[in-house]
Amino acid sequence: MINLVWLKTFCTLVDVGHFTKTAEQLFMTQSGVSQQVKKLEQQLNTPLLIREGKSFSLTDAGIKLHRQGQHLLQGSAELEKAIKQDDPYIGTVKIASPGSVGLKLYPYMLDIQQQHPALAIDYRFAPNKNIEQDLLERKIDIGLVTELSKTPNIVSQKVAVEPLVLVTSNKITAITWQQLIKLGFIGHPDGEHHAQLLLSKNYHQFEHISQFETCGFSNQISLILEPVSRGLGFTVLPLHAANAFNRPEDITIHSLNNGVDETLYLCQNRHSLENNRSKYIKSAIMTFIRERVLLD
Repeated sequence: MINLVWLKTFCTLVDVGHFTKTAEQLFMTQSGVSQQVKKLEQQLNTPLLIREGKSFSLTDAGIKLHRQGQHLLQGSAELEKAIKQDDPYIGTVKIASPGSVGLKLYPYMLDIQQQHPALAIDYRFAPNKNIEQDLLERKIDIGLVTELSKTPNIVSQKVAVEPLVLVTSNKITAITWQQLIKLGFIGHPDGEHHAQLLLSKNYHQFEHISQFETCGFSNQISLILEPVSRGLGFTVLPLHAANAFNRPEDITIHSLNNGVDETLYLCQNRHSLENNRSKYIKSAIMTFIRERVLLD
């Protein structure tokens, strides 16, 4: 591999055309310039210069090396600059959250991107387990989850709470255990987790979601309540997700006797070096959630 220090000295010498002036420009001695050029020739096992007293001319190899070496040095300089660059408004930030959180948060992230066009928001909707795995594999920078991770490599910070609600079609105004068994469950990526939290606190008969017949499943937050609205089953969701359904008149949101709040955590990989853009977006997310009442 070509030594970039020696290559820079050689290319500078060719551009300047004089050993002494090259030494001055690079803050070296003239002998130092000569030594580095000789070392480069030895490394490549070919002469690069034809020395003629205090002047020189280039061999064919020297001409090729100068031409291509300039591109190599420029690429190296650009790479170094890109690595060192840590502008809070430049680059990509990868975020993942459950759908209920993202319904309001993602549009707000796009507002930020419009303000800072060089900042790219990569937003993914996923269940808790997938988000945790993506954080561990460093596929995302920030994860928002509703189930506290027990993995030591993930740092979690509580940022908000939201009520969980049971949802049926508008034909059902009161809920009994027998009705839930008859209706069956409409699943979604975090459905089992949500049902466990809410139903275990309100029905002594509840043991596991498998007690209900699975009557459907959707991984699209905007479509989970579509089969519910048609009377095909019930589900359990965060309140905001239920309120966001585009035909609220077709569903009934049930408040059970024992309310259960789901906690929202902001998570990051403990071993990831946090850059300024991730810090900026994390701060923006927390401000939006806490001050603008994301989870209403």
